[in-house]
Amino acid sequence: MSWNKLLCNRQELQLTGTLNGGQSFRWTHDKDKDEWTGIFSKTVWKLRQSDDYLEYQVIGTLLENGTKPNKARKSEKFKKLLDSYFRLDMNLSEYYNKWSEKDKLFKSACQQFYGIRMLQQEPVENLFSFICSQNNHISRISSMVEKLCTHYGEKISTYEGASYYAFPSVDKLAQPEVEKKLRDLGFGYRAKFIQKSAMQIMESGGAKWFQSLQDMKYKDARFELMKLHGIGPKVADCICLMSLNHLEALPVDTHVYQIAAQNYLPHLRGKKNVTEKMYVEIGDHFRQLYGDMAGWAHTVLFCADLKKFQQNENDTSDSDCSKPKKKK
Repeated sequence: MSWNKLLCNRQELQLTGTLNGGQSFRWTHDKDKDEWTGIFSKTVWKLRQSDDYLEYQVIGTLLENGTKPNKARKSEKFKKLLDSYFRLDMNLSEYYNKWSEKDKLFKSACQQFYGIRMLQQEPVENLFSFICSQNNHISRISSMVEKLCTHYGEKISTYEGASYYAFPSVDKLAQPEVEKKLRDLGFGYRAKFIQKSAMQIMESGGAKWFQSLQDMKYKDARFELMKLHGIGPKVADCICLMSLNHLEALPVDTHVYQIAAQNYLPHLRGKKNVTEKMYVEIGDHFRQLYGDMAGWAHTVLFCADLKKFQQNENDTSDSDCSKPKKKK
């Protein structure tokens, strides 16, 4: 199968930091070939990079609905999906320069962690993936997400002996029997959170509810998300940032607290827990520093500070926004 090309300088997109930094849990990396395989938009993708291009193959898709558009239109459609997913319409170098002028720590971090992009994910997958992320690590989160897909999602294709599934729709996860099934599959208390949240979303209008959150102001959307079972401030901020286009949202966990206390807010050092007041103070500090894309800017610092990237940018050891590695 031949590779398609999308013009994209490597400095504008670094696949490793973007796909392996705890945003999405459906990407795997073949180190030998330096290729990524993942799923979004009901499509299975293979990605790789050259200096000037993002190269891709479409392994399978459910988007064609039995029709076969001409090759040019089909190619354009998939390019638009990639463009949207990686937010390639935004000139990241310009933002990196602005953030570097405001923050010496960012200026240092971005030398190695160039091209870290905030994925524009589908809200349904993003929300339920981050319910799974609570008190968890990446390999187990990925396993849970795949279980949701194989048991409740639509099959996309089979490739090299592996079957790939789309993320399930909310109505599938809202069925009463889902909680017991997920408990049997090892989801623990998250099983109830998933089924109850799905039911609440359906009662609120399903897909229209997600659209309303995108149209709201950030704090209002965050407030609505926290009405769902199992969604606290940190997970609500992950969802706002990663799939609702509220790029000022900044998820604060113990790792983010450590970055803030050590480098920006020394009066917070030595605290055992991140209180609600501290959470707001940390988020507001970075929003004042970086502006309305504070969540994106801070993601670069987050990636730079993770030990797995410091040791080897291709390492796939467990770490994510919900349970970072402890500093030694």
